[in-house]
Amino acid sequence: MDVNKEGLIKNGYVDVNVESNIDIVEEINTLRIEKDAIILAHYYQSGEVQDIADFVGDSLALSQNAAKTNASIIVFAGVHFMAETAKILSPKKKVLLPDLNAGCSLADSCPTEDFALFKKKHHEHTVISYVNATAEIKALSDLVCTSSNAKEIVESLPVETKIIFAPDKNLGNYINSITGRNMVVWNGGCHVHEEFSLERILELKEKHPNAKLIAHPECDKPILIVADHIGSTSSLLKYTQDDNSMEYIVATESGILHQMKKKNPKKSFIPAPPKDASCGCSDCNFMKLITLEKIYNSLKYEIPEITLPEDLIEKAEKPILKMLEISEKHGL
Repeated sequence: MDVNKEGLIKNGYVDVNVESNIDIVEEINTLRIEKDAIILAHYYQSGEVQDIADFVGDSLALSQNAAKTNASIIVFAGVHFMAETAKILSPKKKVLLPDLNAGCSLADSCPTEDFALFKKKHHEHTVISYVNATAEIKALSDLVCTSSNAKEIVESLPVETKIIFAPDKNLGNYINSITGRNMVVWNGGCHVHEEFSLERILELKEKHPNAKLIAHPECDKPILIVADHIGSTSSLLKYTQDDNSMEYIVATESGILHQMKKKNPKKSFIPAPPKDASCGCSDCNFMKLITLEKIYNSLKYEIPEITLPEDLIEKAEKPILKMLEISEKHGL
């Protein structure tokens, strides 16, 4: 990294004031053309970040796009494990994460050393790791999955296969329930999806009796039991387009409401309430660290860059490529 550029990174991002008189969207568009860059954004980003992205999607779709892009630079408007996945799939490309503090509570819930010991204890098991995990956890895995393809990934293995599923316990237990498997599930969780309140959701249902509850499988089991539809972020979005209801209570990160409203302008979407009425717990604090200003500075100076050791990339790539192969086979 250029020494001068390195000095611009403070607190995990390029700490340079953006001129107040510029059209930041226009400047980002100019920079991405000049630098042959692509901006990938997750559904949980803010609406304005989603709107300037070249592609918006869930973890599976973002992985697929990271693998096939011809761009020289990938700017990832998401969190750290997503940018790592992009680097693993496109090791010769420059991958930028506009704020290195954009981590993931779920990935953090599975420390590498602890998981390595857990794996050793269950040494006869095949390891499936959710994509919401660090590169080191992926390197310890036999297969990777997303919430979009977890069922297909698990069912690609013979029924007698002993499986470890990590790190999300709610997703793992949900997949157990719909496949009849008995996977050993790591005890990890997402701070957003674990904070939804069943009691407050039921109160909301009383006020909106025609509203359907749609929930991500990372939510706690009681919420999944009462949900009208359970699915990945992209599945929830598709459901709102295909279903003929006009009102939905959405139990996942609030960023997806931006796309739901764009796709269904006549329908109403209500964020599922958290246990703590005083907090905005349906927002992922990490996702919302990415801003237009940080994307602009990241593109302008081409930092902060995600780098990974070659041997780690080689190990982590294999289970991800297996996932993409199985997903393609199933038309996902």
